[in-house]
Amino acid sequence: MKRAVFLVLSITSMAAAQIPADTSYWKHSLMTSLTVTQISYTDWAQGGENALSWTGRLEGTSAYDQGPYLWSSSYKFAYGTTKLGTQSMRKTDDNIDLSSSLTYRVGTYINPYVSVALKTQFAKGYTYDPTGVGTEISNFFDPAFLTQSAGLGYQPVPEVKVRLGAAVREIITNQFRRYADGEATKVEGGMESVIEVDTRVVDNIAFHSKLNLFSAFKTFDQVIVHSDNTLAAQINKYLSTTLSVQIIQERPISPRTQIKQMIALMASYVLI
Repeated sequence: MKRAVFLVLSITSMAAAQIPADTSYWKHSLMTSLTVTQISYTDWAQGGENALSWTGRLEGTSAYDQGPYLWSSSYKFAYGTTKLGTQSMRKTDDNIDLSSSLTYRVGTYINPYVSVALKTQFAKGYTYDPTGVGTEISNFFDPAFLTQSAGLGYQPVPEVKVRLGAAVREIITNQFRRYADGEATKVEGGMESVIEVDTRVVDNIAFHSKLNLFSAFKTFDQVIVHSDNTLAAQINKYLSTTLSVQIIQERPISPRTQIKQMIALMASYVLI
């Protein structure tokens, strides 16, 4: 008997709630998603390997807008694994990304701000040799990247935000100190620039991009680049698709440019 079983399950739930302005100046949004893919073969003539993968995501924003104060926070959590054939489960996505900024509006376009951002992961990370043996290279909060900055923000149009300021960047490690040049904690002062674009290409297609640049004063010619780009399209009331590309250029960690790309087709339902 020749048989193949394919199961693809993609569930996305989204919740967005806005409290009336007369009771609170807070606005919150929240989106969660869970994608599960399973492929199984039995006596399949064309060949192939069994596969099981899943990815869970949680993304949200909170904003307080009252008078001259604008306090904006965002949080992203993601984790996923894949098992291919006889291989052990391997991590395919692992991200904790938190950021918060407080802006004091004194003008129409240019205003002072302070901000803080934290990036780390949930679980152990491995590299694998050709035989499949894994070597542990990272863990929870090992490393963790904490950036604190203050400067001026510029917003020429509602869809574009630009920040430029002095920053302190900390790399916190425990076991894997190569990320911090052999130290438990590496602290660098420098300049940081952040450019965010959040716009609708057409009614059902939205584009979000965030480019973060940091240059330490001691190595000002070596720019650390983190770029996150997402194109999301709402196909109909229940179906949506996203294309995301993440680019990292950080020479002390890797001499090569790191690129992560993901395409997802999701069924969605608005809860609130």
